[in-house]
Amino acid sequence: MDIEEHETPWIKRVEELIQVLEGSTIGELELTEAGTEIIIRRRPDMMMVSMPTQQGSLAHAGTQTIPGSGGHKAQEDRNLPILTPMTGVYYNAPSPTSPPFIHPGDIVHIGQVVALIEAMKVFNEIQSEAAGRVVEIVAVNGDVLHKGDVLIRVEPL
Repeated sequence: MDIEEHETPWIKRVEELIQVLEGSTIGELELTEAGTEIIIRRRPDMMMVSMPTQQGSLAHAGTQTIPGSGGHKAQEDRNLPILTPMTGVYYNAPSPTSPPFIHPGDIVHIGQVVALIEAMKVFNEIQSEAAGRVVEIVAVNGDVLHKGDVLIRVEPL
């Protein structure tokens, strides 16, 4: 069975509409077909949007039990992962000639832009929802990331 056979007709219709609107100056389209209402709103002049990570996306690090230790706890990992809220291409800088948003060891603040995710030709600013020191940049510049993938790990202050 083909993947296309699993797609619902309205998903294909939305994809077709997006392709038709690409490059146009139309800002809003409302369409009702076969009882399904589709509304597409966009600003053709806007290329960057701010997309904070989802509130529940910060996994709270806990303790781990060492196998065979009778329940003794390993050292607690307090680092918080900053996750991508959408699927798209990860960029660590606003342009190829610009310096990266962050480096390991940098202190980040809540709301600070830490990455860009390009989805549907729109660059979305990803903001940190945690304050702390960057201990690791997990994502690789130019890679496709999926919603929920770890971008960076932050040690809380």
